[in-house]
Amino acid sequence: MSEEKRPAGAELVAGSPLPGEDRLEETLRPTRLEDFIGQDKVKANLRVFIEATRKRGEALDHVLLSGPPGLGKTTLARILSEELGVEIRGSSGPVLDRPGDLAGLLTSLPERSILFLDEIHRMSSNVEEYLYPAMEDFEIDILIDKGPHARSVRLHLNRFTLVGATTRSGLLTRPLRSRFGVECHLDFYQPEDLERIAHRSSRILGIALDREGAGEIARRSRGTPRVVNRLLRRVRDFAEVEGKGVIDGPLARHALERLDVDERGLNGMDLRILDAVVRRFDGGPVGLDTLAISVGEESDTIEEVHEPFLVREGLLKRTPRGRVATLDAFRHLGAAPPGARGPGQDRLL
Repeated sequence: MSEEKRPAGAELVAGSPLPGEDRLEETLRPTRLEDFIGQDKVKANLRVFIEATRKRGEALDHVLLSGPPGLGKTTLARILSEELGVEIRGSSGPVLDRPGDLAGLLTSLPERSILFLDEIHRMSSNVEEYLYPAMEDFEIDILIDKGPHARSVRLHLNRFTLVGATTRSGLLTRPLRSRFGVECHLDFYQPEDLERIAHRSSRILGIALDREGAGEIARRSRGTPRVVNRLLRRVRDFAEVEGKGVIDGPLARHALERLDVDERGLNGMDLRILDAVVRRFDGGPVGLDTLAISVGEESDTIEEVHEPFLVREGLLKRTPRGRVATLDAFRHLGAAPPGARGPGQDRLL
């Protein structure tokens, strides 16, 4: 991903050592539900489920968190552990290659603890099937020995909560999805919520941020808190080195232009994707793999990171034949749509 992302399989246990930027990112994460800004419906529902779980003294039902990258799925998993007062351990779907990898995690989980699996849609099928009885009956079968002496031993597990996070919920199999009792979908954030996040993070970072500066950062943050915090940290550098230690509107605009983030939040790769569709492929349609080769980026990254924002902004459309640029995309790049050109007219307006 182009956005900052924790390496697959990284432990989520509090207190683990982190490098400088990652440690700073950790300090910006809220640890209580009341401090989590935005996603009001998701928070309200989780508050009910947490309180009911506390009253019954049970493990929380399994939770599926879905939505684009950077919206707070990992943060919500940590908040659940804090609110319930239980331990959280974590891994990711691609890391769990064999059932034995999963068995080691499951058998070591304390009672009512949380197992967080990021990118759960990328879990291999044999590991996924091994997970079913663990989620449903809190039991797993372990094969001992090999050949004619092989035998299966059933182990009982402590009751736990699986919190799965996915950016592509459509890739989850029906049997796996049906075993989650709670499903929460996180949407892109509104600018006013992103401004509140920017102000909260600026207080933690110890940098002065005025309303205009927060608005500039929020508008260019792609509806994503992770991007807000990343841009805020970089704009803070400009404020401390080239400014007066205060992030105001002019300083924010100057810094964000230097960072190649335009007024709508498009970064360099976003613009390369649009430029390829508009100018190289005459507005499309163009297939995803062809587009990926054209801009020198992985197709998965385009599909999971860049496309959701470009589609949401009304700059790109997905069609059965491929990706198509909208009229707004032509206008944003200063290019004339094919039907609007006269004989011999260049594409640039």
